[in-house]
This record gives sequence, structure tokens and C-alpha cells, in this order.
Amino acid sequence: MDGDTRKLLYKVAGAYYEDGLTQEQIGRRLGLSRIKISRLLGRARDEGIVQITVIAPQDTNVELERALERKYGLDEAIVISPVVEEHSVLLQDIGRAAAMCLMRCLESQSVVGLTWGTALLAVVDALPAQSYEKVRVVQLLGGLGQPEADVHGADLARRAAAALGARLRILPSPGIVASKAVCDALLSDPQVADTLALGAGADIAVVGLGQPNRGSVVAQSGILSEGELQELTALGAVGDIGLRFFDVQGKPIEHEINERIVGLDLEQLQAIPRVIGVAGGSEKEQVIRAALCGRLIDVLVTDERTARRVTA
Repeated sequence: MDGDTRKLLYKVAGAYYEDGLTQEQIGRRLGLSRIKISRLLGRARDEGIVQITVIAPQDTNVELERALERKYGLDEAIVISPVVEEHSVLLQDIGRAAAMCLMRCLESQSVVGLTWGTALLAVVDALPAQSYEKVRVVQLLGGLGQPEADVHGADLARRAAAALGARLRILPSPGIVASKAVCDALLSDPQVADTLALGAGADIAVVGLGQPNRGSVVAQSGILSEGELQELTALGAVGDIGLRFFDVQGKPIEHEINERIVGLDLEQLQAIPRVIGVAGGSEKEQVIRAALCGRLIDVLVTDERTARRVTA
């Protein structure tokens, strides 16, 4: 590269990076098109005339987040460092971070889908009061447990819509029913079908990651019997999103309960552009890893200790 060319690259780079001029302004000064200026800036980087250093902020988990994103192909990882390791406090911190993530992603006419559970409760509790009159909040899975429970999907969707000042779409159905025939009848109902179609076309979904064990909300609420949980475990299930169970690779588990669930399946969830998975604590390590391996979520919000284990 001759001296004149190097000088021109330096001049263009200095005007853009140091003087803050736009490419169009630089082009007018030098008698060059904006496209030519863009190419010269690219060449200046290639030739080492411009060297960009990105400095991570202090006391954050940005490098750990980047490691998670690179390893699992995530759009984004958000890792919090809880003040204490008590699970209830940890869940509040994760919920607050997930709520901030959701607010950052919201646009004026977004459709936001929610599943259910304790992690989703923490997110909803942390939502600030807003006025998104054209945003719609939709329930992605019929009701589970007692309707008055604070982790019930309808209650969470209702509270989220109220906090955001948004429109609400409730799924008027139980989440799991007694038979395939009952499920088919519900799915043929226009209101149920329209709500599920709206959910399948959501812009953002916020989901919890559950597990098929005795300590889970599913087990404690009697939503699934101990026998059903044992069957799912025997088939290799390690976790679920909205009662759709998957194995360690994040692949769907084939079980008859799938024919009795009124809600989106894993394929429909994956088609949503931005699925935010919210989970933390050592007991969630396996289900988080499985969801990441299966590319079931696009964004993970979790705690530092769990993130390090999943990244290792």
C-alpha cells in the first residue's frame, strides 16, 4: 500500500472515529461517496490503522455471559450475582433481571407470551408500571393448579398485562385434561384456537424451566401423578417448558400426556423469535443445559454459580 493511500485511510478513520463525523459528512469533505467511505473504513481496520478495543465493565459477568452465548449459540445470556445464595432471594434477583430484559425488548405492538411457575412469578413481580396500550400479553398454556394460586398462568398473564398497561388474552382452558377427546374438543373451540394462534405468533415468550421430580410445582400441585412423573423420567425426561418435556439433548419426550395438553408445543415455542428462559439454582443445572443443547431458548437469565457449571 503506497503512502498516499495510507494517508487517506488515516484521514478518513480519524474523521470518523476521533472527530465523530458521519460517513456522509466525510464524503462531502473529501469528494467521495458514502459507500466509498464505508469501504475505506473497513480497509483501515483490515490494515491495522484502526484497532478497536472493547473493555468490559468492572464487577460484571460479561465474559461469562459471552462464554455462554458462544458455547450454546444464544442470542443473549444474562447472569446475575445474587447478594445471598438463599433460593427465594436468588429467584427475585433473576426475576428482576428477566423483567429488565423483557422491558428492553418490548416494542409498541409486541405480543408477549407467558407460561407459568415460580420463576415467571418473580418476573411478573418485578415488572414496572408502564402504559403499552397496543402490547398484548397472552397465556401460552392453559391453567395449572388452583386458579387462585399466584403461579397460575392466567393470574400471571393478568398481572403482567396490568403492570404493562397492555391488552390481555387469557387461554380459557385447563392446561392438562383427562383425555385426548376432551383436549381435541377444547382445541376446536374458536376462542381457545385463536388464543393459541396468537401465542404461536408472539414476538417474545418468557418461560420457566421445570423438572419432573417430587419437589417441582407440577408434583406438589398434583398436576401430574407420581406414576406419570416416573414414566417421564424413565423415558429420559429431564425438564419441561409449559409441560412439554424434553431429554438431555433438548429433544421432545413422546408420552401420552402430550395429547392432553392445551398449550403450545416445543416446536411452536422454538418458532417464536425471542424465547427468554428464566431459571437458576444448582437444582436447575441439568434442565438448563438440556434446554440450551436443544436450542429451546434464545435468551438465558440465570445466576453466576449455575452459569459457570453449565459453561464448564
